[in-house]
Amino acid sequence: MRIIFFGTPEPATIVLEKLIKGKHEIVCVVTQPDRPKGRGQKLAFSPVKELALKHTIPVEQPEGVRGNKVFQSLLASLKADIAVVVAYGKILPREILETPKHGFINLHASLLPKYRGAAPVQWAILKGEKESGITIFKIVEQLDAGPIIAQKKVRIFEDDTAETLLKNIMTEGAKLLPAVLKEVAAGKIQYLKQDEAEVTYAPQLTKESGEIDWKKSAREIHDRIRGLIPWPAAHTFCRGKRLKITKSELHLPDIQSGQKEAGAIVEIVKPDGFIVATGAGNLLVLEVQPESGKRMKAYDFALGHDVKIAEILPN
Repeated sequence: MRIIFFGTPEPATIVLEKLIKGKHEIVCVVTQPDRPKGRGQKLAFSPVKELALKHTIPVEQPEGVRGNKVFQSLLASLKADIAVVVAYGKILPREILETPKHGFINLHASLLPKYRGAAPVQWAILKGEKESGITIFKIVEQLDAGPIIAQKKVRIFEDDTAETLLKNIMTEGAKLLPAVLKEVAAGKIQYLKQDEAEVTYAPQLTKESGEIDWKKSAREIHDRIRGLIPWPAAHTFCRGKRLKITKSELHLPDIQSGQKEAGAIVEIVKPDGFIVATGAGNLLVLEVQPESGKRMKAYDFALGHDVKIAEILPN
């Protein structure tokens, strides 16, 4: 089959790599325009673009697709059988969706209809889910509402972050995709309508999504830390400066509820880190990233900044 691939971030390369190694022809890769990155703010290629160029696949980077007649004409000229989308980053209009012979299919990192939207993996962890999964569905104009073609469950492990879980999900999606494309080519595809009564949403995260409320339970805070890796990262404040917390662990035995003020440093634990009281239970902070600094062991931070027992990390 002649395939157009739409995608941008690192996890999308897992699927693109699988397609490149397969028997299909990738006629074009569409990705987001180069963006400034790092302290020097130099323009950087997306991971998908880097992989496409490595394999000499033509790359298109339209600033916008809605109403872009030049881009629409280009897609039509490619005479593609199908387009595969993995975290492209823009909503595609009807005039684009109707271009390939078999339309567009999307690999979405949730078990639809749960967690439609931009951040399904993050919200699954934030909500304390024990499993997530991959859904391959046909794209329609409504957000993540198209009929389901295939799904596979993926377990969420206790030490999973949004980063590791997304990688696991996309790996399973890449395994699932060849069979789906084979069925499409043979005209044997079967669609399952999503149950609108079961729909939940996973809205876009913001920098403020990372703010830690120490009055919440240790479990909720721990899940927020795991769910917001690598961005925006859960954070608190230490002596007026933002302190990202990038790794934690539930700590037992817990203090009795109300015995210590939420946000109070309970203990400095060598060589692990420091323990913080929450609204219900204790949290062992293992890794932090100071403002304008690099990730480091929480114990080293506590030692270097002379963190005191009973010091309060504000909500």
